[in-house]
Amino acid sequence: MATRTRRPERREEPLSRQRIVEAAIALLDTAGEGALTFRALAERLATGPGAIYWHVTGKDELLNAATDAVIATMTADTTSTAGTAAATPQEAIRTLALGVFDAIDAHPWIGTQLARAPSQSPLLRVFEHLGRHIQTLGVPHPAQFTAASALLNYILGVGGQNAANARGHHPHTNRTELLNTTATAWADLDPDEYPFTRNVADQLRDHDDRTEFLAGLDLILTGITTLQNPTDPTPP
Repeated sequence: MATRTRRPERREEPLSRQRIVEAAIALLDTAGEGALTFRALAERLATGPGAIYWHVTGKDELLNAATDAVIATMTADTTSTAGTAAATPQEAIRTLALGVFDAIDAHPWIGTQLARAPSQSPLLRVFEHLGRHIQTLGVPHPAQFTAASALLNYILGVGGQNAANARGHHPHTNRTELLNTTATAWADLDPDEYPFTRNVADQLRDHDDRTEFLAGLDLILTGITTLQNPTDPTPP
C-alpha cells in the first residue's frame, strides 16, 4: 500500500502593521481613497477585519500611516542623495521638492492627505527638512517660517493640482491631446479680454510639468536667497 505523502502547509507571513500599511498603499494606488475599507483590505490580506483592528484603530489612522510610510521613504532617499552629492541648500531643496512632487504623482491620494492633516508627521517631515535647508541658506530667523511655508505651499499646491489634472483626464484622452485642445481654445480667446493667455497658448501646448515645477521653485528660491544675512556667503 502506497504511503500518502503529506504536503507541507504553506506558512503565511504574520499579519503586522507594516503589512497592513503596504496593502493599504497598494489599494489606494489602484482604486483610490474611496475604495479603502477594512473589508476590502481584509480580503487583500486574506484575513478578517477584526484582525486589522488589532493594529490600526480606524481609517484615518491607516491613511496617515500610509502617507507617512511613503513620505518617510521619500525623505530618506532624497536626503541620502543630497548628502552624497555634497549638494548646496538650493539643490537639496530642489531634490526634496521634486521627491514630493513625484510621490504625489505616483500616489495621487497623498496630496489630499498632506493638506488634510497639517499637524501630522507626514507633512511635518517635509516641513522640517525644508526648514533645515532654509537655515543653512542663512535666512534670518524671523523670515524662516515664511520661507519654509511658502516653499511647502508651492510644492503641495502644484503637486496636488498636477495629480488632480491626471485623475481628471478622460481615460481615452492622453496628455498631449488635452494640451493641444486647451491651447487651441486659448489661442481662439478674445484678444482684447485675454491678450496674455493667447500669447502663452503655445507654451501650454509644449510644456513639461516637472520642468515648469522646478522653474517655479527656482523663482521662489531666488527670492528667498535675497533674505540672507549680509555676513553670510553668497550661495553659488
